[in-house]
Formats: sequence, structure tokens, C-alpha cells
Amino acid sequence: MKVFLMNRSRDFDPGYEPPPNAQTLIQDLELNTLFDTMAMGDPFLLEIARKVVLSSLKDEPAVLYRQDVLKDCLEHPSVVKDIYGLAVETIDSRKRHWWGFTSRFPDSILYSAREVMDMLAVMLKKLRSIADEHAQGFKSEGFSRFFAMIARELQDDYFASIQEHLRELKCKDGVLVSAELGIGNKGAGHTLRKPLHNEQGWMKRVFSKPAAYTFCISNRDEAGAQAMSELRARGINLVADALARSADHILGFFNTLRTELAFYVACLNLYGRLVQKGEPVSFPAPFPSGDRIHSFKGLYDVCLSLNMEQRAVGNDMNGDGKDLAIITGANRGGKSTFLRSIGLAQLMMQCGMFVPAESFRSNICDGLFTHYKREEDHTMKSGKFDEELGRMSDIADSVRTNSLVLFNESFAATNEREGSEIAGQITSALLDKQIKVFYVTHLYDFADRFCGKKRENAIFLRAERETDGGRSFRILEGDPQQTSYGEDLYYTIFDGGSAKSRAAQ
Repeated sequence: MKVFLMNRSRDFDPGYEPPPNAQTLIQDLELNTLFDTMAMGDPFLLEIARKVVLSSLKDEPAVLYRQDVLKDCLEHPSVVKDIYGLAVETIDSRKRHWWGFTSRFPDSILYSAREVMDMLAVMLKKLRSIADEHAQGFKSEGFSRFFAMIARELQDDYFASIQEHLRELKCKDGVLVSAELGIGNKGAGHTLRKPLHNEQGWMKRVFSKPAAYTFCISNRDEAGAQAMSELRARGINLVADALARSADHILGFFNTLRTELAFYVACLNLYGRLVQKGEPVSFPAPFPSGDRIHSFKGLYDVCLSLNMEQRAVGNDMNGDGKDLAIITGANRGGKSTFLRSIGLAQLMMQCGMFVPAESFRSNICDGLFTHYKREEDHTMKSGKFDEELGRMSDIADSVRTNSLVLFNESFAATNEREGSEIAGQITSALLDKQIKVFYVTHLYDFADRFCGKKRENAIFLRAERETDGGRSFRILEGDPQQTSYGEDLYYTIFDGGSAKSRAAQ
């Protein structure tokens, strides 16, 4: 039995290793806030959420397949949680019978496997009951195929066969073992046989001629009893092993079911939190990686929203046909938050989730990389500028065509002229390799140089500054300006006033 709720043709691999820059993405995009909300304190949900979000899908059909499954989950959250709870209960129940599987004695293995199979049969019946009741309400390819598999594989005759085999394997009337003479007249080929069901009455059995010769071992014959015990163990060994393997196979199905549904349960947790706040969410439209599509309406930083009571400010952008977006403008105007929202939405789209926006569409990227400014290296192993160049070198070693790179005030640790020159050369090299770039910067020379070239594949955005010097945290289209209005912050912090109040004086 296969689950196939995460991918069309394969089970999700929980052992998948995240990309080498995973920790950098977690730090720069503040992903732990997202993961914690998805997990709601459940360590298993946290682990799966991290692995799935960081293991981006690489083609739009795979993204749409997972989106459709998630849409079904949002339509039927209680059913999905019931199935997930059933999988968790099954795995927890299995742990109570673990001791027998580690034994070297066939009798213990058979007993434990029989107990586990009996429990699994009950759980499979519950799963089929859920499928029978709710399958018609699910529309996605993933769930439709899953419920069809349940209906096909878990029929009444399947459960009747399980119960019959388990009844016989209790061996209440002893065991029937056949063998043959091997080398040195030793027993070989011990095989457990189905018991002979004698339909004769007791009178006929008493007076009829026996069909085989029999003998009895005295109660005091310890050696004989030991020999019979060994014969029994040899006879049931293969059956015990086969039953244990069957139990492990079904348990593997429940483990996979738990793992794959864990991602969707985590998505339900996040969805509930955002909807409760009144934040918009939508399912994005993915495009092939070779296209240049990047447009959205009402996009906001989901992690910022999760950390505050009020709703986050959303932004719009039409970046279709663009390889480069340069964001400039007022200090503390929301530029870094906007950049983070770009990265978060891309990751969420490429793992099949909804995104924090009224609408969103983007091409698949073959890799997401971030280069954010860092605090000074207090160990004095390197200067700040050297550290920036080192991280850029790591990105250059891994980045490939159709990747997305997010720069946040990079190369500002040196002077304006040198920083602009380095930023310009790196950006040009990335664009030449068909890599999409979003760049937040205060380097006016760098931004103005690209603006002056009037590149059709570039868009220039600017953090809005209100007339009184306030910040709306909206990012609008606009050419770079030479000032970042740091004076506004100076008077706000040290003088307690605003530009508007000073103008009135």
C-alpha cells in the first residue's frame, strides 16, 4: 500500500537532507517563527515542517499536485486530523509490543507479531470506515487515489483472511510440523503445516484406525521436552518471521501516512492562525523556471505578522519579465521586511503551500540564496567586508541558472564607491547567468548606475516616506534617491519629534 499524498509517484523521504545553505535561510528569513507556528509545540510536526519547507519542489506540476491535496485538507480539516490521529495511535500502540520483535525465540516473535497484526487489523478497519464515509468529499488526485487504494485493498474478505490466519497461528491445538531426513539422519526442512480439521465425531475418532503412529513424552522427560520445544521452534520460525515482516510492512504504511499528513496538519495550524488574525492567504500560480514571472498583490511578511498582534502591511508588485529588482528608500521603511516576504513566499510556494498574499504568481527557482548583512565578527578572525566576500564566494559555488538571490544591504561595509563597484559587478555576473536578483541597498551609485541603463528587465522600488517623515512600510515603484532620510530617525530617536513637527516650528 502506498500513500502518495506528497508526490504523485513516490513517498516523501523523511531522511532528505536540506540544502547546504539551510541554516542561512533559516536565519535570514526568520523561518523558525514559521516552523514553530506550524508545529504548535509538536516536535514531530516541527521536524517535518522544516524538512518539507526547505526541500523545494522543482517543477510546477509537482507544486500543483501538492496544492490540490492541501486544498482538500482545508476543506475537510477534521477528517484529515482524524486520519493523522489514527496513524499516530497505531504507531504508539506498536511500541507496546516492541519487545517480542527483538527476541531470538520464534515463539516470542510469533506472539508479538500476532498481537501487533490483531491491533493493525482494527486500525485498518477504522481507516476504511473513514474512507467509506468521507471519500466522496475529496477532489484532489492525491486523496482520490489514496481512498481508492483503501477501498480496493481493504475489503471484507481481506479482514476475514487475516482473522482466520491469526486464529490458526494461536496454535491452541498444538502445531503440525513436517520434516525430512537430512545429512546424518538429522531432521531438515522443518515446515509448519495447516492443522488437520477432523470432522468426525468422538466415537469414530476413538474406534477408528489411527492414520499415523504417535508417541507421548513423559512429563519427567526434560530432554524430550527440550527436543520437542526445539522442533516446534524450527517449525514456526519461518511463519513467525513472515508474520513479523507483514506487520512491519503495514506499520511502514502507517509511518508514511503519519509523515505525509504531518505536513498538511502543520499547514492547517498555520492557516488557522493567519485566518484568525484576518490575514489574507492564497494559493500561488507557479510557472516554469525559465520564465520570468513575479507578480503579487498584498504580499506580507508572514513571520512578522505572527510576531505581532496587528496585521502586517502588504505590498503589490508587477515584476513579470524582470530579472532584477533594486529596492531603495527611507531607513526603516520596510525594505528588509519586503525582501524577507519575497523569500518566504517563494519557499512556501515551492513546497506546495498557500502564500501570505491576496494573490501571488512566480516562476519556480532552482535554488534560493540570501546574502544579508551581519554583525561585526567579535572574534576578530576577519573583517566585516572579508566576511561578506567569503559568504558571496560560497553562494557563487552553489548558485545555478534560474536561481533567486536576495541581497540585503550587502557590501556596505566599505566605502560607497568601492561597495557600489563590487555590488554592480556581482549583480551583472548573476544576471548574465540568468539568475534573478532582488537587492535592498543604500548604495546610491550602484542603484543609479543600473537605473541609468534603462534595462527593460529591471524594476526599481522605493520605500515610501510620508510628508511628515513617517513610514507607511509600503514599497512602491520609484527611481533611487540620494538620501535615505536618516535625519528622520535622528530626530525621532534623539529629539522626540518628526519632520512634520519641525516644519511647523
